[in-house]
Amino acid sequence: MQALFVVCVIDILGFGILIPLVPYMADRFGVTPALITPILGIYSVCQLVAAPLWGRLSDRYGRRPILISSLAGACVSYLLLGFAYNVTGLVLARALAGFMAGNISAAFAYASDISTPAARAKSMGLVGAAIGIGFMLGPAIGGLLAGDDIRSANFLRPAAVSAALSLCAIALVYFVLRESHPPERRTRPGAARRAGPVALLLSRPALRSIATASFLVTCSQAIFESIFAIWAFRKFGFGPRSVGLVLFSLALVAVGVQGGLVRVLAPLWGEMRLAIVGVAFYVAGLLMVATAAGLTFTFIGLACCGIGGGAFIPCAAALASKQAEPRERGAVMGTYQAGASLARALVPLGSGAIYVVLGPSAPFFAGAAVTAPAAWLVWRAARAHLPSRISS
Repeated sequence: MQALFVVCVIDILGFGILIPLVPYMADRFGVTPALITPILGIYSVCQLVAAPLWGRLSDRYGRRPILISSLAGACVSYLLLGFAYNVTGLVLARALAGFMAGNISAAFAYASDISTPAARAKSMGLVGAAIGIGFMLGPAIGGLLAGDDIRSANFLRPAAVSAALSLCAIALVYFVLRESHPPERRTRPGAARRAGPVALLLSRPALRSIATASFLVTCSQAIFESIFAIWAFRKFGFGPRSVGLVLFSLALVAVGVQGGLVRVLAPLWGEMRLAIVGVAFYVAGLLMVATAAGLTFTFIGLACCGIGGGAFIPCAAALASKQAEPRERGAVMGTYQAGASLARALVPLGSGAIYVVLGPSAPFFAGAAVTAPAAWLVWRAARAHLPSRISS
């Protein structure tokens, strides 16, 4: 588990370095705010198509080959992004990154492979904490590498660092990470075709409910992520460095919850209750940000968002993983991940327009309204009957 934790930190660190920079790159190329958010969504559109496929391939060939392949694709996409000199190059780089994004579902499947059902929330919490550390440090590093002046910001330097980190992660997977999905537990090429993502969701009410809850929460997160840099620049004059530091602080809170509180509270409260608390905190945080007049109240709202996301993500992933048999964990987690990808693909298409037409606070109010029903869906998922054969 320690090796997987380090791999996830390094991998997401490279991805996180570029998060606050893409909107500024698009702005430099003359793209309007209403079109910047769809560019951000291209990554998730491609990930939506690819995530279930990567999950099934990891069930057939093991987790390590999929992690290595997706990390190699990410490395190439970072270099394409760094050398992009127009909108076309930016779009191509984001599309390739999305198609090759099989690492998250493979990492969650790996964590599920090596943990018991009772300890699954803890394992998912560790993976979530690793992802959170990457998102915490990445934007801050990216902002520092690029600089705070939009006119002179250097985007090649952070892209090169991200590519180098991907190469480091590949080396760790190859030399350190042991395979968690042995050949005797894998699906075979000649075996009967397993249900696809739609069939899995239709046949398993609990998986459908928790995937829908994750979809709604991720819709809210996608609204926040796609508009925050633009919103912070217009309201407070924040450049890439300032936005990166704010996202660093937000991720720091989420990491503390995932790596600490979830490990303590999940055995006491259960994944369902803790996930519902996470939804409540996230909704409250968005409402605070939407109504805040100054930085202090804004930061309190952001902290609530960090607490809420940090509690929800590992608990929801643990509930989803319990809907899978050992031979299909990759497929189930890929299907679950596809819901989040769908949210990140659809939301940026409209979040910029909401910001422009309805005002700066409207995206945060919309996110709160979308997220609230997730609490009921989590309760429904936890109450759904689980087949007795799904126990390992």
